Amino acid sequence: MTSATATAIAGFEYLRVPVADGLSLNDGVSLNVAVAGSGPAIVLLHGFPQTHVMWRHVAADLVADHTVICPDLRGYGASDKPEATDATTYAKRTMAADIVALAHALGHERFALAGHDRGALVAFRAGLDHPAAITRLACLDVLPTLDMWEVMHGTAAAVGFHLYLMAQPPGLPERLISGCPDAFFGHFLDTWTHDPQAIPAEVRAAYLGACRSAVPSIVADYRASAGIDVEHDQADRDAGHRLRMPVTVLQQDWGAALGFDADGRWRAWAPDLRHTTVTSGHFMAEETPAEVTRALRDLLAR
Repeated sequence: MTSATATAIAGFEYLRVPVADGLSLNDGVSLNVAVAGSGPAIVLLHGFPQTHVMWRHVAADLVADHTVICPDLRGYGASDKPEATDATTYAKRTMAADIVALAHALGHERFALAGHDRGALVAFRAGLDHPAAITRLACLDVLPTLDMWEVMHGTAAAVGFHLYLMAQPPGLPERLISGCPDAFFGHFLDTWTHDPQAIPAEVRAAYLGACRSAVPSIVADYRASAGIDVEHDQADRDAGHRLRMPVTVLQQDWGAALGFDADGRWRAWAPDLRHTTVTSGHFMAEETPAEVTRALRDLLAR
């Protein structure tokens, strides 16, 4: 991959799409999105600290028989980064509404949705809030936000130090991270992978550049996950709301590391679940794209 394509997926058309959901959940942001293919639509949402380019291998396969839509989430990549004026600006409910509005703007009332890391939390929320729109759901290497906070304990949870850092009130996290952003974001790119070659140097540099210009919005995204996102998940759990569509989860063996039943945690939310423990690192769509593509194709066939 050349430096010219480190910020783009080859063969995809790039659009800038204003999103509006009619529910006053978002604030008029525009999303950077790569689109290609034809047929049933699947939206692929990236994780931290990445952009939509993380899906480059998987998207190249799925485009053979699907319309593949790869946006940068609000606050990330080349999408708008609104100031977090209140807790809702980067709530997963708001970010999920962005994605549903984006798909509708592109002509897709119903679509499959797959997310990794932060994108998986957005996808999870979209599945709960917009079940009529989401036909299939895949979540890569996360637990739902409420469950994540419930299982984090002891020294093994130190791997999630960034969750606690970015949960702090506005000011300190932004200043600390902005003081040395490449070291901060590069730490995760370097330590969360089992295959350093999976993220080429030019792609790594593009990810770092994108994060460098998005510190406030990235922190706001994580801060929401320590507040309003927990409230939304708790309300849904209390009300007995569940994901109605077929769900696939690919996950590292965090259950063994932190002492919880990952399949059980997910099954409480998703009765129609296929949960697979993988041996790759966190960035599985780049480390083992064939495995991820196979799982998504299996899900799409259900």
